[in-house]
Amino acid sequence: MSGLSRIGVAINSDLLDKFDRLIAQRGYTNRSEAFRDMIRDELVEKAWESPESPVVGTVTLVYDHHVRLLSEKLTDIQHDHHRSILSTLHVHLDHDHCLEVLVVRGKAADVRRIADALISAKGVKHGRLTITTSGMDLK
Repeated sequence: MSGLSRIGVAINSDLLDKFDRLIAQRGYTNRSEAFRDMIRDELVEKAWESPESPVVGTVTLVYDHHVRLLSEKLTDIQHDHHRSILSTLHVHLDHDHCLEVLVVRGKAADVRRIADALISAKGVKHGRLTITTSGMDLK
């Protein structure tokens, strides 16, 4: 672990008041940790812009399980990418709809391709890919 560095930041008072309210709502006890988290978030986002960057994430799907062959198609896609899909959670939301959450890992471009294939399947009503890193490169 490296040492801490102190920096000074000039910021408009109104903007600082809004920031203080925001971080209080989120449960931060000090500005420093909030600033560190904001910086980490930007670094993570920048890192997964590179197609070769190793990433982890989740793919969340809401779909109508009555759509013909949709369940089979989603399962086939998952089997085709079994090395990248670490885990799945399947929830029955009501008589017609299911929620599925997949934990994925791999190169950013591969993870995006898997998510796109799942999300674009006919019958998927909503899907979202959330990507992050393992955190090993962030202190």
